[in-house]
Amino acid sequence: MPREPDRQPRIPLPRASVEDGGLPLPPAPPAGPGALGLEHPVLKALLGAWALAACSAEETAAVEEHLGDCGTCADEARRLREAVGLLQRPESLDLDPGLRTRVLESCLDRRPPRIPVPLWAASYDAETARLDALLQDFGDAEWHAPVRLRWFRGEGATSRRTTVAGVIAHLLAVDGLVAVALGLDDPLATGDRPDGTDGTDGTSGPQGAAGAHEAFGVYGPHGSAGTAGTGGTPAAGGVDGAGGTGGTTGAGPAGPVETPARRTEAFWAGSRFPPTRSVRGPWREQTHALVRTVSFTGSGPGAMPVSYGGFELPLRDAMLDRAFECWVHAEDIAEAVDYPYAPPAPRHLHGMIDLAARMLPGTLAARRRAGLASPSRARHLVTAGRPGRSLRLEIEGSGGGEWLIPLDSPGAVGSGDHEVAHVALDDVEFCRLAAGHVSPEEAAAGQLGDREAIRDVLFAAASLSRM
Repeated sequence: MPREPDRQPRIPLPRASVEDGGLPLPPAPPAGPGALGLEHPVLKALLGAWALAACSAEETAAVEEHLGDCGTCADEARRLREAVGLLQRPESLDLDPGLRTRVLESCLDRRPPRIPVPLWAASYDAETARLDALLQDFGDAEWHAPVRLRWFRGEGATSRRTTVAGVIAHLLAVDGLVAVALGLDDPLATGDRPDGTDGTDGTSGPQGAAGAHEAFGVYGPHGSAGTAGTGGTPAAGGVDGAGGTGGTTGAGPAGPVETPARRTEAFWAGSRFPPTRSVRGPWREQTHALVRTVSFTGSGPGAMPVSYGGFELPLRDAMLDRAFECWVHAEDIAEAVDYPYAPPAPRHLHGMIDLAARMLPGTLAARRRAGLASPSRARHLVTAGRPGRSLRLEIEGSGGGEWLIPLDSPGAVGSGDHEVAHVALDDVEFCRLAAGHVSPEEAAAGQLGDREAIRDVLFAAASLSRM
C-alpha cells in the first residue's frame, strides 16, 4: 500500500553524523591527573601504603609507574603485598574450642595448682565451662528458642518441648542432687530460685508429666542394687543414673531426694514465669560451687554416694554423669540456635563411655525383669564374680576402647572365653545412642554373633537415657 505523503513514518530514519552536518566536533574530555613527580625516597616510603591500598589515585599512579622502572622497589612491593595477604586470611572469628584447655595446660605445666581439680571432676568442669561460653552472648530470642529434649523409654523414643532457658533450669535442678550430697544449697529450696519463688506449690509436680518419667531401678556401676519402679510404665534411667521409682521420694545422705525428672517438673511448675536468661547465673554459680567443693575435699570423697531417688552413684561417677548430660543438652541447645558444637575431649569422652558400659549389665537385667529383654539362656544366675556369657563392646574413635558386657547377671564378670557377640560403634555415635538421640535400630553398629544378645544390649544402651 503506498504511504500517504503527509504521514510520518513509523520507523525513524538514521540520525545524521556530526561530520556530515558540517558542525564543529565537541571538545575532547580533559585528561586524567598525571603521575606526580616524586623523588625515589618518597616513592619507596609509599610502598607500604600502596600495598594496603591506602594511597590516593595520584600517589598510586606515581608508585605503579615507578615500579615499572625500579626493580628493587618492585621486589619490595611484591613482598609487602604477600605480607598483606597473610594478614587477611579468611578464617572463622570463633575461638578454637580447644584454646582454653591448651592455655590451662600450659599454665599448669609452669605452675601446678595449689588445690587441683580431681581428675574425675575435670570433665564436669570442662563441659560446664564450654556450655557457659556458648550461652554468654545469647540474646532474648536465643534464650526462648524452642528445644526438643529426646530420650528413650521402654521400646520407643519420646520427647519433651521446652526452651533454652528451660534446659538450663533442668540442669540446675538435677545438678542439685550432687549439691545436696555435698552439703551445698538445694536450688529447689526456698529463695534459691532465679525468679525468687520457693517452689513449695510445685513440690509434687504434675502427676501426668512426672509419671511419664518413672524409671525402673538399675544396678549401680559397683553392683549396688537399685529399686524397681513402683508404678506406671517403666522407663529406663539415664547414663547419668536411672530416673528413680515412679516419682517417689528416696532418702539421701542429706535428707529427702526426689528423682531427676520430678525435680525438673517441680522446678518448672513452681516458677511463676517460664525460665528466662536469669537462670544462667544460679546455674553458673552452682557449677563453680560443685567444682570448688570437690577440689577442696580432694580425691578421697569420690566414693561418697549421691542419691538419684531410686538408686545411688558414687560421687566420682555422678560427676561424670553430670558432665555427660551437660554435653548432651549443650548439643540440644546448639542445634536449636543453629550453632556448631564439638564433642568433649577424648579422655573425657572415654570416661563417659566407661560409665555407660559399666551400667549396661544392670540396665539389661532391669529390662529383663520388666519383660523388655529376652530371658537369660542360663538355667541359673551366674554366681557373682564368675565369668558368664559376654558381649564384646568395641567403641572406635579417640575416646573409645573395649568392654566385655556380662549378659546373664549383673554380678557376673565379662569373659572373652564366653564371648557370644561383638558390637562395634563410633564413640560419639554410642554416646548419642545412650542419650536417646539415636534409636537402637538406626545406630550405625557393626554386628557379629548372637543377634538377640546384640539387640538387647543396644536397647539397654538406649534405655540409659532420660530427660
